[in-house]
Amino acid sequence: MLVLLLGSGGREHALARALRLDPTVTALHCAPGNAGTSAVAENHVLDPTDPIAVVELARRIRPDLVVIGPEAVLIAGVADALRQAGIPCFGPDAAAARIEGSKAFAKEIMAAAGVPTAAARVCESEDEVNEALDLFGPPYVVKDDGLAAGKGVIVTGDRSAAAAHARACGRVVIEEYLDGPEVSLFALSDGTHTVPLLPAQDYKRAYDNDEGPNTGGMGAYTPLPWAPADLVPEVMATVVQPVIDELRARRTPYVGVLYAGLALTAGGVRVVEFNARFGDPETQVVLDRLATPLGRLLQACAIGGLPGDLSLEWRPGAAVTVVVAAENYPAKPVTGDVIAGIKEAEEVPGAYVLHAGTAMSDGLLVSAGGRVLNVVGTGPDLGAARATAYRAVEKIRMRGMQCRTDIAAKAAVLPG
Repeated sequence: MLVLLLGSGGREHALARALRLDPTVTALHCAPGNAGTSAVAENHVLDPTDPIAVVELARRIRPDLVVIGPEAVLIAGVADALRQAGIPCFGPDAAAARIEGSKAFAKEIMAAAGVPTAAARVCESEDEVNEALDLFGPPYVVKDDGLAAGKGVIVTGDRSAAAAHARACGRVVIEEYLDGPEVSLFALSDGTHTVPLLPAQDYKRAYDNDEGPNTGGMGAYTPLPWAPADLVPEVMATVVQPVIDELRARRTPYVGVLYAGLALTAGGVRVVEFNARFGDPETQVVLDRLATPLGRLLQACAIGGLPGDLSLEWRPGAAVTVVVAAENYPAKPVTGDVIAGIKEAEEVPGAYVLHAGTAMSDGLLVSAGGRVLNVVGTGPDLGAARATAYRAVEKIRMRGMQCRTDIAAKAAVLPG
Protein backbone atom coordinates (compact mmCIF):
# COMPACT_ATOMS: atom_id res chain seq x y z
CA MET A 1 0.00 0.00 0.00
CA LEU A 2 1.32 3.44 -1.00
CA VAL A 3 0.25 6.18 1.43
CA LEU A 4 0.33 9.97 1.03
CA LEU A 5 0.30 11.86 4.35
CA LEU A 6 -0.57 15.56 4.36
CA GLY A 7 0.89 17.87 7.02
CA SER A 8 4.17 18.92 8.60
CA GLY A 9 3.94 18.77 12.40
CA GLY A 10 4.68 16.43 15.28
CA ARG A 11 1.38 14.66 14.74
CA GLU A 12 2.39 13.90 11.15
CA HIS A 13 5.79 12.53 12.18
CA ALA A 14 4.00 10.28 14.71
CA LEU A 15 1.58 9.12 12.01
CA ALA A 16 4.46 8.53 9.58
CA ARG A 17 6.31 6.46 12.16
CA ALA A 18 3.23 4.35 12.90
CA LEU A 19 2.43 3.87 9.22
CA ARG A 20 5.97 2.70 8.57
CA LEU A 21 5.50 0.00 11.23
CA ASP A 22 2.59 -1.44 9.21
CA PRO A 23 4.00 -4.19 6.96
CA THR A 24 1.32 -3.49 4.34
CA VAL A 25 2.59 0.09 3.85
CA THR A 26 5.23 -0.36 1.16
CA ALA A 27 5.84 3.33 0.37
CA LEU A 28 5.15 6.56 2.23
CA HIS A 29 5.05 10.14 0.91
CA CYS A 30 4.58 13.31 2.99
CA ALA A 31 3.50 16.74 1.79
CA PRO A 32 5.12 18.91 2.89
CA GLY A 33 6.51 16.89 5.82
CA ASN A 34 9.41 18.07 7.98
CA ALA A 35 13.02 17.21 8.70
CA GLY A 36 11.90 14.16 10.69
CA THR A 37 9.48 12.69 8.15
CA SER A 38 12.19 12.92 5.48
CA ALA A 39 13.94 10.01 7.24
CA VAL A 40 10.94 7.67 6.79
CA ALA A 41 9.15 9.09 3.75
CA GLU A 42 9.61 11.04 0.55
CA ASN A 43 8.74 14.68 1.24
CA HIS A 44 7.08 16.90 -1.37
CA VAL A 45 7.07 20.70 -1.40
CA LEU A 46 3.39 21.50 -1.44
CA ASP A 47 0.70 23.63 0.20
CA PRO A 48 -1.54 20.90 1.65
CA THR A 49 -4.51 23.31 1.87
CA ASP A 50 -4.55 23.66 -1.94
CA PRO A 51 -7.01 21.02 -3.21
CA ILE A 52 -5.86 21.32 -6.83
CA ALA A 53 -2.18 20.85 -5.94
CA VAL A 54 -2.95 17.90 -3.67
CA VAL A 55 -5.05 16.13 -6.30
CA GLU A 56 -2.35 16.72 -8.92
CA LEU A 57 0.30 15.16 -6.64
CA ALA A 58 -1.99 12.24 -5.82
CA ARG A 59 -2.65 11.56 -9.50
CA ARG A 60 1.10 11.55 -10.11
CA ILE A 61 2.13 9.19 -7.31
CA ARG A 62 -1.12 7.15 -7.28
CA PRO A 63 -1.56 6.48 -3.55
CA ASP A 64 -3.82 3.73 -2.26
CA LEU A 65 -4.67 6.03 0.63
CA VAL A 66 -4.33 9.72 1.50
CA VAL A 67 -4.22 10.57 5.22
CA ILE A 68 -4.94 14.16 6.19
CA GLY A 69 -3.27 15.47 9.34
CA PRO A 70 -4.10 19.17 9.93
CA GLU A 71 -7.55 20.63 10.45
CA ALA A 72 -6.97 23.54 8.04
CA VAL A 73 -6.54 21.04 5.20
CA LEU A 74 -9.89 19.46 6.01
CA ILE A 75 -11.70 22.79 6.28
CA ALA A 76 -10.21 23.76 2.89
CA GLY A 77 -12.10 20.87 1.29
CA VAL A 78 -9.10 18.77 0.33
CA ALA A 79 -10.83 15.53 1.35
CA ASP A 80 -13.80 16.48 -0.85
CA ALA A 81 -11.52 17.07 -3.84
CA LEU A 82 -9.68 13.78 -3.36
CA ARG A 83 -12.90 11.75 -3.13
CA GLN A 84 -14.31 13.50 -6.20
CA ALA A 85 -11.14 12.38 -8.01
CA GLY A 86 -11.76 8.78 -6.87
CA ILE A 87 -8.82 8.71 -4.43
CA PRO A 88 -9.42 6.99 -1.04
CA CYS A 89 -9.00 9.50 1.76
CA PHE A 90 -8.90 9.33 5.56
CA GLY A 91 -10.35 12.60 6.82
CA PRO A 92 -13.84 14.14 6.84
CA ASP A 93 -15.28 16.30 4.10
CA ALA A 94 -15.40 20.04 4.78
CA ALA A 95 -19.08 19.86 5.81
CA ALA A 96 -18.41 17.28 8.52
CA ALA A 97 -15.11 18.93 9.55
CA ARG A 98 -17.14 21.96 10.62
CA ILE A 99 -17.45 20.13 13.93
CA GLU A 100 -14.00 21.60 14.58
CA GLY A 101 -14.17 24.55 12.20
CA SER A 102 -17.13 26.09 14.03
CA LYS A 103 -17.71 25.80 17.77
CA ALA A 104 -21.28 26.95 17.20
CA PHE A 105 -21.87 24.12 14.69
CA ALA A 106 -20.43 21.62 17.17
CA LYS A 107 -22.91 22.83 19.80
CA GLU A 108 -25.74 22.46 17.26
CA ILE A 109 -24.74 18.88 16.50
CA MET A 110 -24.43 18.00 20.18
CA ALA A 111 -27.86 19.46 20.94
CA ALA A 112 -29.44 17.48 18.12
CA ALA A 113 -27.67 14.27 19.16
CA GLY A 114 -28.33 14.67 22.90
CA VAL A 115 -24.63 14.80 23.75
CA PRO A 116 -23.77 16.18 27.22
CA THR A 117 -21.81 19.44 27.05
CA ALA A 118 -21.57 22.85 28.70
CA ALA A 119 -24.40 25.32 28.37
CA ALA A 120 -23.36 28.01 25.91
CA ARG A 121 -24.28 31.14 23.99
CA VAL A 122 -23.13 32.12 20.50
CA CYS A 123 -22.23 35.83 20.54
CA GLU A 124 -21.59 38.26 17.69
CA SER A 125 -22.02 41.64 19.39
CA GLU A 126 -20.64 43.31 22.50
CA ASP A 127 -24.08 43.30 24.10
CA GLU A 128 -24.44 39.57 23.53
CA VAL A 129 -20.97 38.99 24.98
CA ASN A 130 -21.79 40.99 28.11
CA GLU A 131 -25.08 39.15 28.58
CA ALA A 132 -23.34 35.78 28.30
CA LEU A 133 -20.56 36.76 30.69
CA ASP A 134 -23.21 37.88 33.18
CA LEU A 135 -25.13 34.63 32.73
CA PHE A 136 -22.27 32.19 33.24
CA GLY A 137 -20.01 34.19 35.55
CA PRO A 138 -16.37 33.41 36.34
CA PRO A 139 -14.27 31.54 35.46
CA TYR A 140 -15.14 32.90 32.02
CA VAL A 141 -14.78 30.54 29.05
CA VAL A 142 -14.61 32.32 25.69
CA LYS A 143 -13.94 30.38 22.48
CA ASP A 144 -13.21 31.68 19.03
CA ASP A 145 -15.90 30.17 16.80
CA GLY A 146 -13.40 29.35 14.04
CA LEU A 147 -10.06 27.56 13.77
CA ALA A 148 -7.35 28.92 16.06
CA ALA A 149 -4.70 26.16 16.12
CA GLY A 150 -5.68 25.11 19.63
CA LYS A 151 -5.15 28.62 21.02
CA GLY A 152 -8.53 30.30 20.46
CA VAL A 153 -9.83 29.62 23.97
CA ILE A 154 -9.40 31.74 27.08
CA VAL A 155 -10.38 30.59 30.56
CA THR A 156 -9.98 33.41 33.03
CA GLY A 157 -11.38 35.03 36.13
CA ASP A 158 -10.64 38.46 34.63
CA ARG A 159 -13.78 39.76 32.96
CA SER A 160 -11.97 42.47 31.04
CA ALA A 161 -9.58 39.86 29.58
CA ALA A 162 -12.54 37.67 28.59
CA ALA A 163 -14.27 40.59 26.89
CA ALA A 164 -11.07 41.61 25.11
CA HIS A 165 -10.62 38.08 23.77
CA ALA A 166 -14.19 38.11 22.48
CA ARG A 167 -13.61 41.43 20.69
CA ALA A 168 -10.43 40.12 19.09
CA CYS A 169 -12.18 36.99 17.82
CA GLY A 170 -15.43 38.44 16.53
CA ARG A 171 -17.93 35.56 16.63
CA VAL A 172 -17.42 33.56 19.83
CA VAL A 173 -19.00 30.85 21.92
CA ILE A 174 -19.21 31.70 25.62
CA GLU A 175 -20.04 28.82 27.91
CA GLU A 176 -20.21 27.65 31.48
CA TYR A 177 -16.97 26.49 33.06
CA LEU A 178 -16.60 22.72 33.36
CA ASP A 179 -14.74 21.66 36.48
CA GLY A 180 -12.85 18.38 36.55
CA PRO A 181 -9.92 16.61 34.86
CA GLU A 182 -9.81 16.65 31.07
CA VAL A 183 -9.36 13.61 28.86
CA SER A 184 -8.80 13.21 25.12
CA LEU A 185 -10.36 10.27 23.32
CA PHE A 186 -9.89 9.55 19.60
CA ALA A 187 -12.32 7.36 17.69
CA LEU A 188 -11.91 6.11 14.12
CA SER A 189 -15.00 6.12 11.90
CA ASP A 190 -15.94 4.98 8.41
CA GLY A 191 -19.10 7.08 8.51
CA THR A 192 -21.15 4.39 10.26
CA HIS A 193 -19.00 2.24 12.52
CA THR A 194 -16.57 3.51 15.14
CA VAL A 195 -13.68 2.13 17.15
CA PRO A 196 -11.96 3.90 20.07
CA LEU A 197 -8.26 4.41 20.63
CA LEU A 198 -6.70 4.72 24.10
CA PRO A 199 -7.66 7.79 26.15
CA ALA A 200 -4.86 10.24 26.91
CA GLN A 201 -4.34 13.47 28.79
CA ASP A 202 -2.50 16.50 27.47
CA TYR A 203 -1.25 19.74 29.03
CA LYS A 204 -2.45 22.96 27.40
CA ARG A 205 -0.83 25.60 29.59
CA ALA A 206 2.70 26.70 28.75
CA TYR A 207 4.23 26.39 32.22
CA ASP A 208 4.36 23.97 35.14
CA ASN A 209 1.36 23.64 37.44
CA ASP A 210 -0.94 24.58 34.55
CA GLU A 211 0.13 28.21 34.60
CA GLY A 212 0.74 30.61 31.74
CA PRO A 213 -0.98 31.06 28.38
CA ASN A 214 -2.85 28.41 26.46
CA THR A 215 -0.85 26.47 23.86
CA GLY A 216 -1.38 23.74 21.31
CA GLY A 217 -0.17 21.27 23.95
CA MET A 218 3.07 20.86 25.93
CA GLY A 219 3.00 17.13 26.60
CA ALA A 220 0.78 14.08 27.01
CA TYR A 221 0.61 10.57 28.43
CA THR A 222 -1.28 7.31 28.30
CA PRO A 223 -2.71 5.21 29.95
CA LEU A 224 -4.74 7.08 32.59
CA PRO A 225 -4.61 5.12 35.86
CA TRP A 226 -7.10 7.46 37.51
CA ALA A 227 -9.81 7.29 34.82
CA PRO A 228 -13.02 5.31 35.45
CA ALA A 229 -12.87 1.77 34.07
CA ASP A 230 -16.02 2.32 32.00
CA LEU A 231 -14.97 5.70 30.57
CA VAL A 232 -14.34 4.59 27.00
CA PRO A 233 -17.56 2.58 26.46
CA GLU A 234 -19.56 5.37 28.09
CA VAL A 235 -18.07 8.03 25.82
CA MET A 236 -18.53 5.89 22.73
CA ALA A 237 -22.19 5.29 23.59
CA THR A 238 -23.15 8.80 24.74
CA VAL A 239 -20.84 11.05 22.70
CA VAL A 240 -19.05 9.53 19.70
CA GLN A 241 -21.66 7.25 18.14
CA PRO A 242 -24.52 9.76 18.53
CA VAL A 243 -22.43 12.43 16.76
CA ILE A 244 -21.47 10.06 13.94
CA ASP A 245 -25.12 9.03 13.58
CA GLU A 246 -26.30 12.66 13.52
CA LEU A 247 -23.80 13.65 10.84
CA ARG A 248 -24.72 10.64 8.73
CA ALA A 249 -28.41 11.56 9.09
CA ARG A 250 -27.54 15.01 7.73
CA ARG A 251 -25.93 13.35 4.70
CA THR A 252 -22.47 14.48 5.77
CA PRO A 253 -20.97 11.13 6.84
CA TYR A 254 -17.90 11.50 9.04
CA VAL A 255 -14.94 9.51 7.71
CA GLY A 256 -11.79 9.96 9.75
CA VAL A 257 -10.84 10.37 13.38
CA LEU A 258 -13.12 12.23 15.76
CA TYR A 259 -11.28 13.77 18.71
CA ALA A 260 -13.45 14.29 21.78
CA GLY A 261 -12.05 16.61 24.41
CA LEU A 262 -13.86 15.71 27.62
CA ALA A 263 -14.23 17.03 31.16
CA LEU A 264 -14.98 14.51 33.90
CA THR A 265 -17.22 16.68 36.05
CA ALA A 266 -19.05 15.87 39.28
CA GLY A 267 -22.19 15.60 37.14
CA GLY A 268 -20.62 13.17 34.65
CA VAL A 269 -18.77 13.32 31.35
CA ARG A 270 -19.15 16.56 29.38
CA VAL A 271 -17.74 17.44 25.96
CA VAL A 272 -15.36 20.41 25.99
CA GLU A 273 -14.64 20.38 22.25
CA PHE A 274 -14.38 18.25 19.14
CA ASN A 275 -11.50 18.14 16.69
CA ALA A 276 -11.75 16.65 13.23
CA ARG A 277 -8.25 15.16 13.27
CA PHE A 278 -5.68 13.46 15.48
CA GLY A 279 -4.81 15.67 18.47
CA ASP A 280 -1.28 16.92 19.00
CA PRO A 281 0.56 15.85 21.21
CA GLU A 282 -1.77 13.04 22.31
CA THR A 283 -1.27 11.25 18.99
CA GLN A 284 2.40 10.77 19.82
CA VAL A 285 1.65 8.62 22.88
CA VAL A 286 -1.53 6.91 21.68
CA LEU A 287 0.01 5.64 18.44
CA ASP A 288 3.11 4.52 20.33
CA ARG A 289 0.93 2.01 22.20
CA LEU A 290 -1.06 0.83 19.15
CA ALA A 291 -0.11 -2.70 18.02
CA THR A 292 -2.81 -3.08 15.36
CA PRO A 293 -1.34 -1.99 11.98
CA LEU A 294 -2.38 1.64 11.44
CA GLY A 295 -2.44 1.74 7.64
CA ARG A 296 -4.99 -1.02 7.32
CA LEU A 297 -7.18 0.64 9.95
CA LEU A 298 -7.20 4.00 8.20
CA GLN A 299 -7.78 2.40 4.81
CA ALA A 300 -10.77 0.49 6.22
CA CYS A 301 -12.26 3.79 7.34
CA ALA A 302 -11.61 5.42 3.98
CA ILE A 303 -13.34 2.71 1.95
CA GLY A 304 -16.19 2.10 4.39
CA GLY A 305 -15.03 -1.25 5.68
CA LEU A 306 -14.42 -0.74 9.40
CA PRO A 307 -15.78 -3.82 11.22
CA GLY A 308 -18.51 -2.97 13.69
CA ASP A 309 -17.10 -5.30 16.35
CA LEU A 310 -13.41 -4.51 15.87
CA SER A 311 -11.17 -4.74 18.95
CA LEU A 312 -7.73 -3.16 18.66
CA GLU A 313 -4.51 -4.57 20.07
CA TRP A 314 -2.31 -2.47 22.35
CA ARG A 315 1.27 -2.77 23.54
CA PRO A 316 1.59 -3.09 27.32
CA GLY A 317 3.16 -0.31 29.37
CA ALA A 318 3.00 3.46 29.07
CA ALA A 319 4.16 6.37 26.94
CA VAL A 320 4.90 10.01 27.86
CA THR A 321 5.75 12.80 25.44
CA VAL A 322 7.37 16.12 26.38
CA VAL A 323 7.23 19.02 23.96
CA VAL A 324 10.43 21.01 23.45
CA ALA A 325 9.30 24.50 22.45
CA ALA A 326 11.07 27.51 21.05
CA GLU A 327 11.88 30.66 23.01
CA ASN A 328 8.84 32.91 23.47
CA TYR A 329 6.31 30.21 22.53
CA PRO A 330 3.30 30.54 22.31
CA ALA A 331 3.42 34.30 21.67
CA LYS A 332 5.94 34.94 18.87
CA PRO A 333 8.32 31.99 18.92
CA VAL A 334 11.91 32.52 17.85
CA THR A 335 12.89 30.33 14.90
CA GLY A 336 16.15 29.48 13.18
CA ASP A 337 17.99 28.18 16.26
CA VAL A 338 20.25 25.18 15.72
CA ILE A 339 19.06 21.92 17.29
CA ALA A 340 21.54 19.35 18.59
CA GLY A 341 21.48 16.25 20.75
CA ILE A 342 18.77 14.24 19.00
CA LYS A 343 21.07 11.28 18.38
CA GLU A 344 22.08 11.27 22.06
CA ALA A 345 18.43 11.52 23.13
CA GLU A 346 17.51 8.48 21.04
CA GLU A 347 20.36 6.53 22.62
CA VAL A 348 18.39 6.63 25.90
CA PRO A 349 16.72 3.19 26.05
CA GLY A 350 12.99 3.46 25.39
CA ALA A 351 13.16 7.01 24.01
CA TYR A 352 12.81 8.55 20.56
CA VAL A 353 12.29 12.02 19.11
CA LEU A 354 9.55 13.20 16.77
CA HIS A 355 10.00 16.40 14.79
CA ALA A 356 7.34 19.11 14.79
CA GLY A 357 8.62 22.59 13.87
CA THR A 358 11.97 21.73 12.27
CA ALA A 359 13.76 22.40 8.98
CA MET A 360 17.17 21.98 7.40
CA SER A 361 19.22 25.14 6.77
CA ASP A 362 22.72 25.01 5.30
CA GLY A 363 23.01 21.40 6.39
CA LEU A 364 21.95 22.14 9.97
CA LEU A 365 18.74 21.16 11.75
CA VAL A 366 17.01 24.33 12.96
CA SER A 367 13.78 25.32 14.67
CA ALA A 368 10.98 26.36 12.33
CA GLY A 369 7.98 26.71 14.62
CA GLY A 370 6.77 27.13 18.17
CA ARG A 371 6.61 23.48 19.15
CA VAL A 372 9.88 22.11 17.83
CA LEU A 373 10.26 18.51 19.04
CA ASN A 374 8.28 15.80 20.81
CA VAL A 375 10.46 13.63 23.03
CA VAL A 376 8.72 10.31 23.68
CA GLY A 377 9.59 8.02 26.58
CA THR A 378 8.23 4.52 26.98
CA GLY A 379 8.34 2.01 29.82
CA PRO A 380 6.47 -0.63 31.76
CA ASP A 381 4.57 2.06 33.69
CA LEU A 382 4.10 5.82 33.69
CA GLY A 383 6.88 6.44 36.19
CA ALA A 384 9.42 4.64 34.02
CA ALA A 385 8.13 6.21 30.80
CA ARG A 386 8.24 9.69 32.33
CA ALA A 387 11.78 9.21 33.64
CA THR A 388 12.90 8.02 30.21
CA ALA A 389 11.33 10.99 28.44
CA TYR A 390 13.03 13.53 30.70
CA ARG A 391 16.40 11.76 30.51
CA ALA A 392 16.15 12.14 26.74
CA VAL A 393 15.04 15.79 26.98
CA GLU A 394 18.23 16.54 28.91
CA LYS A 395 20.24 15.53 25.84
CA ILE A 396 18.56 18.09 23.57
CA ARG A 397 20.38 21.37 23.02
CA MET A 398 18.74 24.45 21.50
CA ARG A 399 19.17 28.07 22.49
CA GLY A 400 16.13 29.37 24.36
CA MET A 401 14.39 25.97 24.47
CA GLN A 402 11.60 25.54 26.99
CA CYS A 403 9.54 22.61 28.23
CA ARG A 404 7.32 21.72 31.14
CA THR A 405 8.88 19.58 33.87
CA ASP A 406 5.65 18.12 35.27
CA ILE A 407 4.20 16.08 32.40
CA ALA A 408 2.52 12.96 33.90
CA ALA A 409 4.05 13.74 37.32
CA LYS A 410 0.85 13.30 39.33
CA ALA A 411 -0.40 10.29 37.37
CA ALA A 412 2.94 8.51 37.63
CA VAL A 413 2.60 8.07 41.38
CA LEU A 414 -0.85 6.52 41.17
CA PRO A 415 -1.36 2.75 41.21
CA GLY A 416 -1.83 1.31 37.72
